[in-house]
Amino acid sequence: MPVEQISTGFFMKESTFNPKQQEKDISSKIVAGLERVSEVFKILLWEKAKIVGLSPIQIQILIFIAFHKQNLCNVSHLAKEFNVTKPTVSDAVRILDKKKLIIKDFSSSDSRSYSISLSDLGNDIVSRTNDFSNPLKKEVNNFSQSELESLFETLSQLIYKLNSNGILSIQRTCYGCKFYEKNNQVDYCNLLQKELLSKEIRLDCPEFEEKARG
Repeated sequence: MPVEQISTGFFMKESTFNPKQQEKDISSKIVAGLERVSEVFKILLWEKAKIVGLSPIQIQILIFIAFHKQNLCNVSHLAKEFNVTKPTVSDAVRILDKKKLIIKDFSSSDSRSYSISLSDLGNDIVSRTNDFSNPLKKEVNNFSQSELESLFETLSQLIYKLNSNGILSIQRTCYGCKFYEKNNQVDYCNLLQKELLSKEIRLDCPEFEEKARG
């Protein structure tokens, strides 16, 4: 069967990326839009990667280590954080170590594991790369405050739902935290002991503790 005929088959019509489906299904249109935005991150990250001579995942690891607690900075957690295999993270860490961008800390009781911190060289690389998303942030800043708050509320709910369904392995948003509760449509943090506005919901909370799942 010619390729042209195959491409018009039923199985091809039922696709998020089919413009005809997007015309009648706004969910498909939104998902396709999110895919476009994800491409922006790849492009911006690759541009920085070429400048400093590292891979995108190596840059992501360095930036994560710079802004998170040490107990999250190990191979096992980093693999979950970036949804890649442990060998992939181990290879990235090996190269970062060889380039003297990180310091391995074997002080834990398990001699086989170690936490990772940045060397002075690593901190320098982070200072040169952690702004890679600024072109995107610049465009987001152009939205009104009400538009930003509405968009954030939708995104934070989506991230939580993706995690609840097992698609996203790691999240540290309020909705999945044991300190969070919702009563009469009011978001409340029992750790901070305060009501939370929608814009105060965190996506990456330093005090996050996962709540038990029923």
